[in-house]
Amino acid sequence: MAPSFDNGNSLFNFVVRDGNGVKGMVDSGISKVPLPYIQPQAEQIDKKNASKHELPPIDLSRLDGPDHDQVVKEIVRAAETLGFFQVVNHGVPVDLLESLKETAHNFFGLPADRKAVYRKKVSPSPLVKYGTSFIPEKEKALEWKDYISMAYTNDDEALQHWPVECSDVALQYLNTSRDMVRKLLEALIGNLGVELDDSEIDAFIGKKMVNMNFYPTCPNPELTVGVGRHSDMGTLTILLQDGIGGLYVKVPEDVDMEKKGAWVEIPPVPGALVINIGDMLQILSNGRYKSAEHRVRTTSTKSRVSIPIFTSPQPTQKIAPFPQVVEKDGVARYREFVFADYMNSFFGNAHDGKKSLEFAKSNSA
Repeated sequence: MAPSFDNGNSLFNFVVRDGNGVKGMVDSGISKVPLPYIQPQAEQIDKKNASKHELPPIDLSRLDGPDHDQVVKEIVRAAETLGFFQVVNHGVPVDLLESLKETAHNFFGLPADRKAVYRKKVSPSPLVKYGTSFIPEKEKALEWKDYISMAYTNDDEALQHWPVECSDVALQYLNTSRDMVRKLLEALIGNLGVELDDSEIDAFIGKKMVNMNFYPTCPNPELTVGVGRHSDMGTLTILLQDGIGGLYVKVPEDVDMEKKGAWVEIPPVPGALVINIGDMLQILSNGRYKSAEHRVRTTSTKSRVSIPIFTSPQPTQKIAPFPQVVEKDGVARYREFVFADYMNSFFGNAHDGKKSLEFAKSNSA
């Protein structure tokens, strides 16, 4: 029997500790959003006043032809302004994208005890974690999201340890996206006047993780968020969103764009993947590329899924702005650090916009 969701402790135990998740709470028949999920007014998403980001997706097949330089310019322009763009002809089969969405819905449709075995501290593998919200223990208001997170080491271990219900399609997704990730990074880093060999590029994307996120229907979407304001800590994120929408990106204040400081929705485009710049690429580029501050709205009509691939450096990797860029800029805006220390800082705090980057700020910047 479900607990009283008016009681914060019993709700936390049911949703977080026992692994029932937001879905378990919704399935119990709630008719209103429990108090621990109601966001402060400033964090609530005003769907009516948000505009849509209307730029067409970038066709990555054109990178291999006479339009190469033009496509690189489009990628760079997006990275320097919004930090988000969509791509088509990306090399990941469209039927695989459909299978991923279906698989995510099927996984989160499993009985709670089948998912709860992967909870933090009890999961049979350190590669797999099932959870809810972001850091529930530290959040003033919880996020309306459940997720399964699958860290990649090699194909064999993925197939052995990732949940059998989703390991095959998740691994195909990761492997078919590799060429795209490399091409995007080569374009972005090359534009900075930096030449890297394959092993040096690999150093910045050596750690990979596939997540499946599930946003159950919500009785009062205007009061909640699926994910709070944040930027991704890694290098590049590849995201498959379904057709429901709800992904919002903040236009930075320091770029040459209209609607500075406004939130714009990234509308779903069939067959497209969303790319966003992570904190590490902002730091490596000495601030030229913008890690995108984004958040996710909930919906009352249908449950939503999204499937990101997070690429980031290995924990032992040292990170600092590229010397070639610092030389041109005349100042290093970020200090050198080891990525593991940045991760610890990122996961030690609740989502709070781009505050995570303050860890790496240089005193001289």
